[in-house]
Amino acid sequence: MALPAALLLLPRRASLAAVRHLGPNWYAPVMGTAIVANAGATLPVPLPGARTACAAVWTLSLLMLLALLAARAAHWARHRDQARAHLLDPAVAPFYGCPAMALVAVGGGALIVGRDWIGPDAAVALGTVLFAAGTAAGLVVAVAIPYLMVVRHEAGAASPVWLLPVVAPMVSAAFGPLLVPHLPEGQWRPTLLAGCYGMFGVSLLATLVVLPLVFGRLMTGGPLPVALTPTLFLVLGPLGQSATAAGTFADAAPAVPYAAALAVLYGVPVMGFALMWLALAGAMVVRARRRGMGFTMTWWAFTFPVGTCVTGAGGLAQHTGLTALRWLAVALYALLVAAWVTAAARTLRGLVGGALLAAPPAPRPGTARTT
Repeated sequence: MALPAALLLLPRRASLAAVRHLGPNWYAPVMGTAIVANAGATLPVPLPGARTACAAVWTLSLLMLLALLAARAAHWARHRDQARAHLLDPAVAPFYGCPAMALVAVGGGALIVGRDWIGPDAAVALGTVLFAAGTAAGLVVAVAIPYLMVVRHEAGAASPVWLLPVVAPMVSAAFGPLLVPHLPEGQWRPTLLAGCYGMFGVSLLATLVVLPLVFGRLMTGGPLPVALTPTLFLVLGPLGQSATAAGTFADAAPAVPYAAALAVLYGVPVMGFALMWLALAGAMVVRARRRGMGFTMTWWAFTFPVGTCVTGAGGLAQHTGLTALRWLAVALYALLVAAWVTAAARTLRGLVGGALLAAPPAPRPGTARTT
């Protein structure tokens, strides 16, 4: 796959204008690639050669993350005015949730499948560093971006991208329990698990505040602009990730009474709503496509959120033993892989052609910015 090769070229071009418009949304491809590896390695239906392929995809996500961290460092060093403008732009600032999720997703992948290639000790060390960095960033963003939206932004109508800052702690909550067995016995293990429960609550309650605003916006304001329609898939993120987290909590603390039952009682209704939203969002995307929706980086919204539903369904299959949930996870994974291949190919084409790193067109006088 040539996508990481294109991304690895970005730091070399840092002295030019190539990274000036490299926003935080560029971490979405890293998230989408990592979830392909993580979800594939945990499928409840084993597929021949899948684990080796997933280890290769995880390695790809790690290379992409390293290249993007270097490129974003160049962005902040050489184009600090633009970086500050991104923070003050209500259309861009919510995407600062993506770096935190990318760090945690790649770190979790090291523990899930990366250990096959780099060894268990290196996997634990890498996973711990990325989890700590991503969790710290996610907690800061979960407070800072809503603060900016209140006091500095003119946010306008509710948008699914508003979920990005508040879902970051849920990603940490889902992956944190993977580190529990590697901590010293005593207070460390229950403290981390309690912290993950706390982040679960932070993200879930914030989602319950934002999601009605998004649904109300659709019901009263009509469809989103065509180019933004893929962002409807972002709603799947907190749904699938919270179902996944509930399952990992039960796996990490099997001695806790009723933990597995609570994971099922929570996860099944949430996954039901996620499937309903998937059908609604899919229908809206088909409508937008018929109206000329072209490729933008928002197409990466088809990957990570769907991947969280794969892991959520897989966890429920494990705790219920239901065959239907196993095959639901497989079907969703097939959708995830198809979306990832499409988004990656289009992104690579845009990188090679230079269109994706070009300055965005100036908004027309008298019109609101929608991208």
